[in-house]
Amino acid sequence: MEMGRKNLKCLTTIAFICVFVCSFSFHCCHARKTVDYRHWQVHRHHQGSGRSLRLTGSGHVGSEGVVGTSLASKGRATNGGSGNFNVLDFGAKGDGETDDTKAFQSAWESACNVEGSVVEVPSGSEFLVGPISFSGPNCQPNIMFQLDGKIIAPTSPSAWGSGMLQWIEFTKLKGITVKGTGTIDGQGSVWWNDSPTDNPTDKNLDKESSGGELPSTKPTALRFYGSDEVTVSGITIQNSQKAHLKFDSCTAVQVSSLTISSPGDSPNTDGIHLQNSQNVIISNSNIACGDDCISIQTGSSGVYIHNVNCGPGHGISIGGLGRDDTKACVSNVTVRDVKLQNTMNGVRIKTWQGGSGLVQGILFSNIQVTDVQTPIMIDQYYCDGGRCHNGSSAVAISGVNYVNIRGTYTSTPVHFACSDSLPCTGVTLDTIQLEGSSGSNEPFCWKAYGELKTSTVPPVDCLQSGNPFKAQAHDSC
Repeated sequence: MEMGRKNLKCLTTIAFICVFVCSFSFHCCHARKTVDYRHWQVHRHHQGSGRSLRLTGSGHVGSEGVVGTSLASKGRATNGGSGNFNVLDFGAKGDGETDDTKAFQSAWESACNVEGSVVEVPSGSEFLVGPISFSGPNCQPNIMFQLDGKIIAPTSPSAWGSGMLQWIEFTKLKGITVKGTGTIDGQGSVWWNDSPTDNPTDKNLDKESSGGELPSTKPTALRFYGSDEVTVSGITIQNSQKAHLKFDSCTAVQVSSLTISSPGDSPNTDGIHLQNSQNVIISNSNIACGDDCISIQTGSSGVYIHNVNCGPGHGISIGGLGRDDTKACVSNVTVRDVKLQNTMNGVRIKTWQGGSGLVQGILFSNIQVTDVQTPIMIDQYYCDGGRCHNGSSAVAISGVNYVNIRGTYTSTPVHFACSDSLPCTGVTLDTIQLEGSSGSNEPFCWKAYGELKTSTVPPVDCLQSGNPFKAQAHDSC
């Protein structure tokens, strides 16, 4: 009997131990599942920022996140698994003939709802896209437009109605990036010709509309308006109908590794146009066009341009400013480490008579010119065709510094034509070495005051010293 009681006690103890072990194992297993799920939640949250998800063999979180197989499939079915929206998935054909405008708009509308999303325009396809606006302000921030394919503009008059100011536009966005290895082609030759139908070989010219005319208002190829933290990198913009790339009322703009290409005789095809934009960096880019390679207009400040090649074109310009008696303000602009070849001008400031405002704090440094007509120019009598009235008021120009400008010119090395009523002040020349071709002119100065920091080649003896009192009576900005 005593032995039986001992056996029973022993069996009871063993049973208790088994129950305890099983309970502990179940708790551990449940806890591990909870931890894995929490990890998935964290990495799923980052997915909207463009992070990819990776499934490891063990099912645990890897360096790029983890998600179960069924959930990953569901993510890919809805938005590519990482916030990617390929225009082909929204019905784009990419054959260069079918109108893909609606597909691009649909892809954008989906991407607009996802922070850090990517609109993909894949390589190997040519997309015919009409006038389109990728608009905020209700879009999530940090959207990327990944352009690796080619986008071409329609050439039929019916696609443009009575005229458009821009072809492709991004407006009122925060953290918008356009990058890739692709091309935006405005097919602008039909706009440049006197007759838009002089190019019958163009495959996109609507035969039914071939008897019509394109509108007189020519669009900018790519425009950004009212946006903050804008990045454009790597792409090519070519043969624009008018200006190639415009930033209007934007802040924190970065442009790099850009190629802009149009013939030198294509009218009004500015490369990059800045207006009412602040804190702009343009670097490591090649620009060939039929107007200013870079045009800096009123309201722009904190502009830094470096390592840019320009030509053909009209050079790098501030202005024209003050047209139709308006007020214009441009300040704190640096242009350095730039090469200009076969251009009309090198670095230029141009203002209309009758305007008001101020240009100040300008530095042109390390500029290499080759066969440039006029490397250094200030023109306060600018008039772009037609008759221009005389005016006593002017946009004041002060604090303009030219440092280390070298190369060859074909017309005039230095041209300073300043206002009678408001002369240019604070103009400095330092290390200027320019060699003219046969028959070239001597430097020209009118009402220009400043200082020669070093001797110049050729000598710029016409620059006056001092600072006339009446030059101080200008409108502040």
